[in-house]
Order: sequence, then C-alpha cells, then structure tokens
Amino acid sequence: MESSQYKGASVVSSPAAVASEVDTIVTMLPSNPHVIEVYTGKSGILSTVKPGSLLIDSSTIDPMVSIDMAEQCSKKNATFMDAPVSGGVLAAASGALTFMVGGPASEFPAAKIILENMGKNVIHCGGVGTGEAAKVCNNMMLAISMIGASETMNMGIKLGLEPKVLKDVLCTSSARCWSLDTYNPVPGVLEGVPSSKDYQGGFATELMVKDLGLAQNVATTLKSPTPLGSLAHQIYRVMCNKGYARKDFSSAYMFLQDEKEK
Repeated sequence: MESSQYKGASVVSSPAAVASEVDTIVTMLPSNPHVIEVYTGKSGILSTVKPGSLLIDSSTIDPMVSIDMAEQCSKKNATFMDAPVSGGVLAAASGALTFMVGGPASEFPAAKIILENMGKNVIHCGGVGTGEAAKVCNNMMLAISMIGASETMNMGIKLGLEPKVLKDVLCTSSARCWSLDTYNPVPGVLEGVPSSKDYQGGFATELMVKDLGLAQNVATTLKSPTPLGSLAHQIYRVMCNKGYARKDFSSAYMFLQDEKEK
C-alpha cells in the first residue's frame, strides 16, 4: 500500500470508502469468502456504491459466486463483471496479461478500456460467470502441463542433457508449451521467473490447489471426467503438506526431484 501511495494512489480504510468516491472499481482477491466480504460485508463496496458504477472482479473464484455478486450489484443499480487474469508475474509487470471477461456485452467496451491498461488480451467470454469458467479451465490445463514439464525436465537432466539444451529442444518440438518456454520450472534455465528465484513470488502452490479445487467442484457438478485434473489436484495438495505451499507452483520440479531421490 505504501508503494502505491508513493506513486500517487490514494489509500483509504475500507472498500466502502473506495466505492463512495469512484464509479469504477477493479478488485482482485484470493478466494470466494474474500470477494463476498469485500462486496457485501458491513464495510463492503455495496454499502456505498454509486448507481451506475462498473464493478470488475479479477479474482479467480467459483462462477456461481460471480453470478450471485452480479445479482447483488444489480439491486444497487451497479454492473458487475468477472474478469480473471492469466499470464503470470512477468506479464503482470509488463502489462501483457490476458483478461477473460464475463458480463453484459453492452458493458464490455467500458470494461475493456480499463483492463487494457493492464493487459494486451481482453476477451469477452459471454455472460457473468463465463470469465471464471474460462479461467478454471485454463488453470487446470496449466497445472497439468507444469507437472508434465517438471517430470520431463527431471528425466532429461538425469539422462545427461543440459537443462537449457533440453528446453530448447522441447520448445522447438511438439512438446512446446508455456510451462516450458515462458515459465520453465528448472532453476537457471530462464531469467526472471520464480524457479530462478528460489520459487519466490509468482503463483503460490496453495493458490493452485484452490483453483484446482474449483475445477474439481465444477467437474463433479457437471459430471465431466477430469482424471488428470484430479491427479494434479492431489499432487499439489501433497506439495502443500511437504512445505511447498508458499512457493510458486513451478516448484513441482523440486518436489518431484525430491521424491525421485528418496
């Protein structure tokens, strides 16, 4: 907060204080309970929101919570849109995030103008909740691919391949994916990514567990088979119990390396 204030931002004591002063708000919070509290709590946004306000939530939460928040906001004559993000810390720092937006098509142009200040891809996915649906699918795929990248890099290195050489081969072959070419899990292969900073910063393993839990809840409700998603959820849960909860989720590489050395 202090760094934001130093750069010119105003700091207030509550979400209600923010809502009383502005007519456009972007929130980004860890989980369902945080979003519910920030919007509908005693000192929440909806206690003072101005009619006609545009409220954009970039949290990754249950799509049904987004739908409920939209209904609550509508009662206050405000528009709620879900707009979770993807891209990781490097994209965030460079303003190159992807936003998956759910909400009224008529309000999307106004939301896009705001979100383009933080991202280069702002995609309207449909009605409220569809942004969250897209994000849940994206993060399930990401979790699976990161485990695959970690297993593959581990095995290749044990076979005697230099990590950077192996990465170059994989990234110019049919195995290429974001977990390898942009967010490689092996320390020293890429500069600036969490794996080269002792897995600090980035996207915590415990948050990936939360997102995979959302995906599994949706899969159960829809009776949609997700065997790899379920296994990835289990692996990341074990990682949390083994001390990796606060480390970036790419620490799956170190976890699997540790397991293989036992």
